[in-house]
Amino acid sequence: MAEQLVFNLPARPALGRADFFVSPMNEPAVQAIEGWRDWPRGKLALWGPEASGKTHLAHVWADLSDAEIVSAVDLVARDIHEIGGFVGVEDVDQIAGNSAAEEALFHLHNLVQEAGGALLLTSRIAPARWNLGLPDLQSRIAQAGAARLQPPDDALLAAVLVKQATDLRLAIPPDLVQFVVPRMERSFAAARDLVLELDQRALREKRRPSRALAAAILAEWNE
Repeated sequence: MAEQLVFNLPARPALGRADFFVSPMNEPAVQAIEGWRDWPRGKLALWGPEASGKTHLAHVWADLSDAEIVSAVDLVARDIHEIGGFVGVEDVDQIAGNSAAEEALFHLHNLVQEAGGALLLTSRIAPARWNLGLPDLQSRIAQAGAARLQPPDDALLAAVLVKQATDLRLAIPPDLVQFVVPRMERSFAAARDLVLELDQRALREKRRPSRALAAAILAEWNE
């Protein structure tokens, strides 16, 4: 029998402040975002593991400050002078060694400073490990405040699972969440991947997400 076709309809992630679950593991980063007017020299580096909520918090800050969010790798294709004085630049570590992108970020940084604006920089690793080849840029980033998103505790991991499912309009029962949290890899990326697999498998097999289905997926991943 042919497998059920799965249609990958785009999800619309909820990126508002009310949609961000606060726990002791990420509360300092949330406070740093909400207190953005007090950033040292008007700039902050926000870093944490993959899928930890950096983009979510960047959009929270953008709503608070009316900022624009851009990808670091896309800066070379932009007219820096057309970007406003309040800017969030994502995935800065990915431009290490890209001289054109580093130059663009350096000039954007200076324009933001001259305008009295604010600059948010996000990355999966600490700023000291970005290995930027432009010394003037690295020295200016070293002057920024820093906030880290920590790996999740049980409560935060459970909340992330529920949010990922909600973004996909996937209903997952509480007993499924309680079952998988102590058994899965403790990372935001694993939570995202598990929910995606639950969604795909439920559609393909015409069944609802359940503890049994989650157990089968985790068993396959651990083989």
